Amino acid sequence: MSFASPDRLCRSDIRISMDGKGRYLDNIFIERLWRTLKYECVYLHTWETGSQARAGFRKWMVFYNHRRPHKALGGRPPAAVYC
Repeated sequence: MSFASPDRLCRSDIRISMDGKGRYLDNIFIERLWRTLKYECVYLHTWETGSQARAGFRKWMVFYNHRRPHKALGGRPPAAVYC
């Protein structure tokens, strides 16, 4: 990580987990995201190229953040809650 990155994150009110404290929670959320991405996107498609896969991931991420209801957010998508 460059020295500029932490400053940019702090200006955006993004907290950085630099020590062991809280790290397991970070892992839980990212592991859950990857599992959902695999089951709802990756395993359902057979892309021929990396560009097709990247476009598929991007499309799924837009769906996940803007249209997919999340139980933990009262059935709302993350963009409706955090933006």
